[in-house]
Amino acid sequence: MNKKIRTAVIVAGGLGTRFPEETQDKPKGFIEIFGTPLIERSTRQLLAHGISRLFIGTGYLAEHYETFAQRFPEITCIRSDRYTQTSSMYTLYNMRHEIKDDFLLLESDLLYADRALECLLEDARQDVILGSSATSSGDEVYLETSDDRLVAVSKNPARLRSLDAELVGISKVSIPLYEKMCLYYESVAAELPKLDYELAMMGVAHEYPIWVKKEENLPWCEIDTPEHYERATHEIWPRL
Repeated sequence: MNKKIRTAVIVAGGLGTRFPEETQDKPKGFIEIFGTPLIERSTRQLLAHGISRLFIGTGYLAEHYETFAQRFPEITCIRSDRYTQTSSMYTLYNMRHEIKDDFLLLESDLLYADRALECLLEDARQDVILGSSATSSGDEVYLETSDDRLVAVSKNPARLRSLDAELVGISKVSIPLYEKMCLYYESVAAELPKLDYELAMMGVAHEYPIWVKKEENLPWCEIDTPEHYERATHEIWPRL
């Protein structure tokens, strides 16, 4: 039976250095698409799909998220003071004392269709990464799979034996997987403090099954650069 997911976690600690015009005075999650910040749109989508508790892992200009959270009793913000020396896996690791239930894991800079949430919530499997068909976005994170199981993750396609999907930035994570990711991070943090969460997933995938659900023609994008913003407003938004 498919376990109902009621918790979501958004990693939102990053500096957003590739889009300084927008992130000099606010985090990436507050980039607006036609007047609505990404974090607000994502929050409302999650609440509409049954999420009743939302953790936001903050860092850079965390006060913006603290102010935002005052409007939503479902939100708890957990700040990392090490956001300049770490990356998304530490932001996630930093929440380990608060996260007690299986959860949806999202990145803060995403614009996505409701279908992205629905297809994960409806999937009976426990640990599932949402993948998409090719986007040609210019900043792809590629997934290699075998029988729909995660094998490897890389931005460099030459490092993978096959390019089976692109990482969307939304996943369904069980507590057992989360605990394994945290233990893996502890084992490599001294050498790789800036490890991204998807690489921690790859680090445990050889011993723990992580599935990849590929959705064809899914409208979505991340917004890390001015070019991404143009794509979001002109190509993705009209399809939502």
